[in-house]
Amino acid sequence: MRSVLDTRPFPVAPSAFNLAGHVLARAGNLGSKPALLLLHPDSEDTLSFADLLALTQGCGGWLVAQGLNPGDRVLMRLGNSLAFPVLYLGAIWAGLVPVPTSSALTAGEITRLAALVAPRLILAEPGIAVPAHPAPILAPDLATWASSAPAPLHLGDPQREAYVIFTSGTSGTPMAVSHAHRAILARANMHSHWEGMTEADRILHAGALNWTYTLGTGLLDPWTLGATALVPAAGTLAADLPARLARSQATIFASAPGVFRQMLRAPFPPLPRLRHGLSAGETLSPALREEWGKKTGTDLHEALGMSEVSTYLSGSPARPAPPGTAGHVQPGRHVAILGDDDLAVPRGEAGELAVSTSDPGLMRGYIGHPPPQGAWFRTGDAAWMAKDGAITHLGRKDDLLNAGGFRVSPAEVESAFHDLPGLAACAVTQVEPSPGTTILALFYEASCVLDETLLHQRAEKALARWKQPRHYQRLDALPRTGTGKLIRRALAAAYRKDRP
Repeated sequence: MRSVLDTRPFPVAPSAFNLAGHVLARAGNLGSKPALLLLHPDSEDTLSFADLLALTQGCGGWLVAQGLNPGDRVLMRLGNSLAFPVLYLGAIWAGLVPVPTSSALTAGEITRLAALVAPRLILAEPGIAVPAHPAPILAPDLATWASSAPAPLHLGDPQREAYVIFTSGTSGTPMAVSHAHRAILARANMHSHWEGMTEADRILHAGALNWTYTLGTGLLDPWTLGATALVPAAGTLAADLPARLARSQATIFASAPGVFRQMLRAPFPPLPRLRHGLSAGETLSPALREEWGKKTGTDLHEALGMSEVSTYLSGSPARPAPPGTAGHVQPGRHVAILGDDDLAVPRGEAGELAVSTSDPGLMRGYIGHPPPQGAWFRTGDAAWMAKDGAITHLGRKDDLLNAGGFRVSPAEVESAFHDLPGLAACAVTQVEPSPGTTILALFYEASCVLDETLLHQRAEKALARWKQPRHYQRLDALPRTGTGKLIRRALAAAYRKDRP
């Protein structure tokens, strides 16, 4: 049996379609129901569905009044604010193309990205770096948008560009990913086959709004269903999130494993409304999932995806992932695990995850590069598929390590240490203690240096000899992106032969 699953047909987009119109299709009937709560320490800023719809239409009208035409790109330099989703949806509503970016980028970094996407207009909030670019720079203004003439919904080819998002750049330069309006349709099966979300839910997502995970799971999915989105205000710490969950009466919480780890160090109030949590962005360790369950009485459900295609396999409340796996392929997807010959490998054999290029959720392409060619888009993730279709994620293919001639998954080594007392997080890579000699080194976060004998004993108990690290080193913090993803290639630079 081969490692391929075809669960099509995919949803078909109408010939005239708009992503924002699809997301806000229920807004007119939901009226005063809260659509978005921006959570401050002791208060909330609220937009109802009626407010969100009117502001989206007004923002779209205001953008068109600035002289923009369908297909023009709008660079977004905003933090976690009410204006962010309004501008994002307002641009798409009017047929324009928003380009969300991280508010943490420096002037030099955003200048390089702006040159790649060539925006016609830049919207920036005070205190956020702007690019050296000829496009006009204006400030977002909800009051102005509320009084602006509403834009009509711009309908057109579902294949046309809807928004551009940047990859995190963990393995090199960030890439500009162009997504079509049709991409929203690929999210339909995530609602039940990962998120377990209904119109009655209140979902709190802890990520920055420019992240595709936050945009999709934290905003677009709840609004498509008519649920309420909860977003922490800028400056919210992981230690603050348990209290925000309790006060906001969140029923679902979504974040990345790095945030869950930090949260679990803080006290947790009772969370009687919380039904479950969602995890994506990096591999969720079984130990972290278990600790979350003990603290909250709820389960965590993981999804695997990427900026180029969003999530495509997951566990869910209705079908939890088998222990040690990332879950099953979501209905509506065509997924395979390929060998170097582009053929699906036998089940139980490792290969590279690939998604059909006919998937509606797959990007149009990277800006400045040809669109995906052939039958499959290779994700760069290594994995293997069990007989029942459950998939075990082995990490990024280019992260696989070579230990004594054997290929080793970093995730497998790291999972052996995740429940070790005193260890908050860890990551393994190859280092070179002397020219021509490479060994596995485990870098970890902890409040103090851990007993190396204890670390070696854990490795010997859980791992074959060639998988055992030969060097252990404490770091104040593992290198991560702004969204919490590990930057594995930066670990080797921290290696010190004489440091514990």
